[in-house]
Amino acid sequence: MAVTPVVLALSRSGEATAHKVAAQLGAPVHGREGRVERADAFFPNALDHIRDLFAAGIPVVGVCASGILIRAVAPILNDKTTEPPVISVSDDGAVVVPLLGGHRGANRLAHEIARALDSTAAVTTAGDVALGISLDEPPPGWRLATPQNAKAAMAALLSGAGARLAGDAVDEAEWLSGLPRGEGVTITCTAQPVDPVAPEALVYHPQRAVLGVGCARNCPPAELEALAMAQLDAAGLAAGSLAAVATVDLKADEPAVIDLARKLGVPLKLFTAAELEAETGRTENPSDVVFAEIGSHGVAENAALACAGPEARLVRPKEKTAMATAAIALAPVPIVAPAGRARGRLAVVGIGPGQAGWRTPEVSRLVAEAEELVGYGLYIDLLGPLAAGKIRTDFPLGGEEARCRHALERAGEGRNVALVCSGDAGIYAMGALVFELLDREEAAGGVSDAARRAEVICSPGVSALQGAAARAGAPLGHDFCTISLSDLLTPRTDILRRLRAAAEGDFVIAFYNPVSRTRRTLLAEARDILLEHRPADTPVMLASNLGREGEAVRYRRLADLQVDEVDMLTVVLVGSSNSRLAQLGEGPRMFTPRGYARKIDGDLAPVRE
Repeated sequence: MAVTPVVLALSRSGEATAHKVAAQLGAPVHGREGRVERADAFFPNALDHIRDLFAAGIPVVGVCASGILIRAVAPILNDKTTEPPVISVSDDGAVVVPLLGGHRGANRLAHEIARALDSTAAVTTAGDVALGISLDEPPPGWRLATPQNAKAAMAALLSGAGARLAGDAVDEAEWLSGLPRGEGVTITCTAQPVDPVAPEALVYHPQRAVLGVGCARNCPPAELEALAMAQLDAAGLAAGSLAAVATVDLKADEPAVIDLARKLGVPLKLFTAAELEAETGRTENPSDVVFAEIGSHGVAENAALACAGPEARLVRPKEKTAMATAAIALAPVPIVAPAGRARGRLAVVGIGPGQAGWRTPEVSRLVAEAEELVGYGLYIDLLGPLAAGKIRTDFPLGGEEARCRHALERAGEGRNVALVCSGDAGIYAMGALVFELLDREEAAGGVSDAARRAEVICSPGVSALQGAAARAGAPLGHDFCTISLSDLLTPRTDILRRLRAAAEGDFVIAFYNPVSRTRRTLLAEARDILLEHRPADTPVMLASNLGREGEAVRYRRLADLQVDEVDMLTVVLVGSSNSRLAQLGEGPRMFTPRGYARKIDGDLAPVRE
C-alpha cells in the first residue's frame, strides 16, 4: 500500500502553493506554528518534524528551500532502496525538485505536482531525463523479474543502444512504447516463466494472476508452497505474475499461508465465508463438505476468483494434497488493487518519554502506517502531527483493559491499529495485557477468535528508566531492577517482599508509580527498608516530565527522601551502596561503578567479557 505524502508549509508565502499541491495529491498539509494560518496539523520545529516524517517512511513534499530538507534528513540517510521520496517545491510553485527517492516515486510525484502547478519538474535522474521512464520502477500491476539487470540495461540505453521488445504481453506495456528501438537491450513482457537471460536483459511480468489457497490447521509450509509452485508450473505462469495470495479469513493466522505470501512477495487478501460463497457459481469444484464446515462451497477457487475480480477466470482449478488446496485465477488486465481485506495488525508501540527525538524510527513508521491510534489521550497527543488525520480512540487512566481489548478487536476486523504507550510498551505498559487477553478464550474473558488471528507486533521504546538514567549519567552501570509501588494489581505483601530482596541484594532500583493521590505510604516504607541495607547518603535521583516541557531532575540523600516531593510523573532512581555523584562543572552526575577501579588500580586481573 502506497504511503500518502505529507506536504509541508513553512511560511505564508508558500502556503497557497502547499494547499494546491496537497489537493492534487490527496495529502494533508502540516504547517509551521506561527508561520502559516491554515493546516491540518502544526509543528514547532521544521528540522525535527521533517526528520521524524522521513524516519517513519513518509514521503515529504516541502514547499520551502531545498537546503532545509537536505539539512533535516542528511544525518539519517542510510539506504536509498528503502528511503521515502523527498521533494522540494519553491514557494511560488515554479520549480519542483525531487531530492531523494527518484526511483521510489519522487520523480513521478514531481511530474504530477508540476502538471498541477503548470510548472517545471527539475528531474535529474538520467533515465527519466533521456528516456522518460525509470526501468527499475515499473507501474503498478507490473513486476520486474530481473532487478539486478536494471542498472546495466539503463546504462546501455543511455549509451545509445536501442531496446527490442518481446513477449506475449508487449501490447499491454504501453509505458515502454517510448523507448528507442534496437537490438542492444532485450525487454520481455510476459506472464510466463523466462529462462536465464543476458546481463542487460529485462523481464517484466504483468500481475494478472491470483493464487487462492486453503489448508488444514498447522499445514507444513513446505507442503503448501510445493503445491502452489506446482500449480504455477501447470498454468505456465511465473511467480512474478501473481498479484496476491487469497484465502478465507479463518486462515488469517495460518503460518503456512502467511509464509507463502511472504516468500512470493505479494499481499495476503482475506474474504469472509459469505464473500467466498458468492463466487461459487463461477467455480469448478464446489464441495458440500467445505460448505458444512465454513459456510462456503469452496476456498481456493472461490478466493482466487473473488480477489482477481469479476472478469477473471479459473486457469487452474483446485488441486489437493493431504493438507492443502490451491487454485489460480487469471484477470484479463494487470491487477493494480487486488480485492479482499488485509490481515489486521496491532502494533504495540512505546513512544518513549514524549520527546520526538527519543522515539525510535521503527515506532514512528508503525504509527505512520496505522489507520487508527488507540491509547491514553495524553500519549497520543505527544505524537503531535504524526497523529494528524488518523482515527483515534482515547481511553482514560484506569481504562487499560478496555483500551487493549478495543485495539485487538479493531485489528481483528482487518484494520491496521497502533496501541500507543509511553516509554517501552513492554515495561509496566500495555504489552503484557495484550498477550494476557490473547492467551484467554473469549468465554474466559479474552478476545474474539478474529482478534486472535490478527498480527501483533511489539516495538521497543525508550523507557522512563532509560531516560532517567541518561539524564543522571550512568546509574545503571551495574546490576539494577525495577519495582512498581502500585498495589492496584499487585498485592502489597508482594511489593514489600520484592523491596526487601532488592535491598538485600544491593541493586540499583528504579521505582515506577511511586505515589498516587491516595497511595502515599509505600515510598516511605521502601526508603526505610533500603536504609537498613545501604548508607544514608546513598544518592537518589528524582526525574519528572522526562523529555517534555517542565523536565526536572533533582538529587537527594536516601535518608532525606520525602514523599511529598514526588508525584505520579516522577521516576525515583535509588543507587546501590556503590553508587556515587560525580561533581562536574554542569552539576552532579550519578553513576554506579562496575568494578573497573580495581582494574585501573592494578588490583584485578584483566576482565574477560
